[in-house]
Amino acid sequence: MKSYLNIPDLNANSDINLLLRRAKENRTVWIDEYITTGGYSALKKALSKFTPEDIVVLVEESNLRGRGGAGFPTGRKWRFALSNPAPRYLICNADESEPGTFKDRIIMERDPHLLIEGMIVSAYALGASMGFIYIRGEYPTGARILRKAIEESREKGFLGKNILGTDFSFDILVYRGAGAYICGEETALIESLEGKRGHPRLKPPYPVSNGLFGKPTVVNNVETLANIPIIVAYEGYYMNIGSAGYYGPKLFPVSGKVNKPGVYEATMDITLRDLIEMAGGIRDRKRFKAVFAGALAIYSEKDLDTPMNYSPRGFGGTGTTIVLSEDDCIIDSLIVIAEFFKHESCGKCTPCRVGTYEQLNILRKFQEGKATEKDIELLGYLGKNIPVGSICGLGYSAPNAIMNALSKFRDEFMEHMKGRCPAGVCFRSK
Repeated sequence: MKSYLNIPDLNANSDINLLLRRAKENRTVWIDEYITTGGYSALKKALSKFTPEDIVVLVEESNLRGRGGAGFPTGRKWRFALSNPAPRYLICNADESEPGTFKDRIIMERDPHLLIEGMIVSAYALGASMGFIYIRGEYPTGARILRKAIEESREKGFLGKNILGTDFSFDILVYRGAGAYICGEETALIESLEGKRGHPRLKPPYPVSNGLFGKPTVVNNVETLANIPIIVAYEGYYMNIGSAGYYGPKLFPVSGKVNKPGVYEATMDITLRDLIEMAGGIRDRKRFKAVFAGALAIYSEKDLDTPMNYSPRGFGGTGTTIVLSEDDCIIDSLIVIAEFFKHESCGKCTPCRVGTYEQLNILRKFQEGKATEKDIELLGYLGKNIPVGSICGLGYSAPNAIMNALSKFRDEFMEHMKGRCPAGVCFRSK
């Protein structure tokens, strides 16, 4: 069967036009247009040509990494789930809550059937008969669009009983969260889906063995699942997209002080410098200062040639890129991140609950010109102890940006201790 996707230009600096091929315009692609542009042919190919094991092997060989931040190999996660007896569940994590992250929203609102097709093929591989899309409460439009798209798929025979005349049956339910960032963590998400408070579980056991309702469960995010139809359509050619070990297209949401903020699609051998150039460069011809990778890390001018992949020296994560210029204050920006973590901590772990509160208070002292060397020591202490005393990714991540800034922008901390803000935006400079 011929691939339904055009062979892309694989130059790292080009728009490779796979995940976003139907999402260029600000409108929703409904099922008839999706089908006429090759949609659901990957599903037909999977059901007619491949066994479930064949699909799993394809995903393993593709080396598809989870696009939700952790970068865990998708095929390996599937294999762990398959080692446990049915029934199994598939959950799409659409709780896109990390600061500066809006890539999954584009797929859900403009090309929802790409996600749905990816879920159906994944469920076929996993032997799952029921799937859930857990979407953040702040995406009401996305939830409405997905529900309509699911209904369209049922009417066409792509969802429900005996899909396309086969023995395979699968359906999807959209579940709206209540706006808690912690529910982006897969076990907290599962707790919420079961009707409980969204607190993370102690691990092990992991969801692949003991997930939703105590059954094996695979949780993948929107972008990860959207890659599945491409892998099935391309088969081995998927490994020609991008650099060795980091195959496939990747979405990068770029915001902040750039001329053309938006979602960009590229291969993961693109560098941070080239991605900023794709987004039109720094606004108002200002100098580059830093990049916040969502809420997780800070990159300085010395890091501009960092590849946007999951290698030890790579950018990693969700690909979120918040660009700061010379007019931005690192302390002021860190306070925004610290406020977010303090607000979103679920409170289950004392080091996270108390530590995020203390981080914010100390940063405010710097902003007011009241901090001392002791406060730098305290930030370092919190940076070491919040992660080791927390059971989920929120606690692991909460100090990262601050620790990075202490290393790369220590001079700004020292200036604020003297009551001076280099960017001229903090309290004592006004």
